[in-house]
Amino acid sequence: MTQSQPDVSIVKSNLDSIPGTHRFSYEAMATTFEVIIRSSRARYAKQAAWAAFDELTRLEGELSRFIENSDISRLNNLAANQPLQIGLAAFECLQQSLRMYVETNGAFDITIGSLRDCWLNDDKTMRTPSQAELALARQRSGSHLIKLNEAAHTAQLLAGQVQIDLGGIGKGYAVDRMAELLRDWDIDTALIHAGGSSVLAIGAPAGTAGWPLTLSSPDNHERILARLHLKDRAVSGSGLQKGRHIIDPRTAQPAGAISAAWSCASDAATADALSTAFMIMSADEIEQYCLSHPGTLAMVVMRQEGGDGHKDRVLRFGHWKPILSF
Repeated sequence: MTQSQPDVSIVKSNLDSIPGTHRFSYEAMATTFEVIIRSSRARYAKQAAWAAFDELTRLEGELSRFIENSDISRLNNLAANQPLQIGLAAFECLQQSLRMYVETNGAFDITIGSLRDCWLNDDKTMRTPSQAELALARQRSGSHLIKLNEAAHTAQLLAGQVQIDLGGIGKGYAVDRMAELLRDWDIDTALIHAGGSSVLAIGAPAGTAGWPLTLSSPDNHERILARLHLKDRAVSGSGLQKGRHIIDPRTAQPAGAISAAWSCASDAATADALSTAFMIMSADEIEQYCLSHPGTLAMVVMRQEGGDGHKDRVLRFGHWKPILSF
């Protein structure tokens, strides 16, 4: 799923007022990851952050479809029904992706590559594919075409030329693994984000309700839609502000009714996947998902016909009140 995210931006003025915070950044997965650690030991915080970045580099090498020898690239080049033994990170990420595919009734689908290529030119502008192109792409799409064998730690594709893209979950998965490593280093107060679009809070700074974040309108970044206090949870955002480029794998058509979506969940991989799925699902589907998954929150910006960005409707689902302020 090719996506560009609206800002899930850190309120820097508030963070700067929190004593004992140390900030570290690193380029990976085509974005900037940042680790913010509250600790009285600056040197130790730096060592922990760079250990997390080392883990991030390793994960990118396994998960990126753009790296020739990654597990995902090797899988994408396999013939149908040929099992491939893959590493733990790729296997876990595929497992979580298939779970989200089922839970969202196909709205989240990591095999969207063939459909995406039908609708996008090389320069990422939209084109109109023929019905024959779409029919062929649909034969090569659908996460039901991925078969995992947990005992053998293998993956196989049940059709030829299936293209897996972890862009809608990989950053969140990496943030979760980085958080796990920081906890192993006994870091109990930290914030990790991937380009500002997938954010995970570990604990909360002393004297606060949580790490302060803002959710901004994709059409006007100065328009704050919500202020959050995040503690031991993750939030992720997706949007259409750079073009109509998210494809609904269920219909093979571009999605467009929702211009931005955010999700809040217990882990960053789930939040990452849901923010993409919520761009595609109807308001009724999102509401039902949140009702059946207590603790999951959603906020979407619904486009109004003939209206400008300020007239778009903002809908919230789930119990936001404990972490929300205006």
